[in-house]
Amino acid sequence: MVERRVAECVFCAIVAGGAAARVWEDPAVVAFLDVRPVFPGHVLVVPRAHVETLTDLAADAVGPYFAAVQRLAGAVERAMGAGGTFVAINNRVSQSVPHLHCHVVPRTKGDGLRGFFWPRQRYADPDEMVAVAAGIAREAGWSSS
Repeated sequence: MVERRVAECVFCAIVAGGAAARVWEDPAVVAFLDVRPVFPGHVLVVPRAHVETLTDLAADAVGPYFAAVQRLAGAVERAMGAGGTFVAINNRVSQSVPHLHCHVVPRTKGDGLRGFFWPRQRYADPDEMVAVAAGIAREAGWSSS
């Protein structure tokens, strides 16, 4: 089943040498221009190994992956004369290709991109905020006490 998904994965095809405007590659990652960019210079950074989400990436691969993302964030900013970058990963929801990929998008003040694309909300009260934080900490295997 996994082999079939890999065979059908457009990003695996690019990793294997398929057509893409590559901007960086090393033993851990391949980075290339998005064919439908938010802005010119929009780069996708993918691990060479087929994993669908960040939570599927092996722990020892996280550092090399994010080192490449960090390098590309600076390179995109400098190459595009941008004021900064927007760096984002979708896990499943809104993930157009089921292969982990990080978007590195050049940003300039007044470019029209509205940061987060959803309305913000508040917690009902401080107790709800504490309960949510405790639940996440528990699931992450961490305790603040």
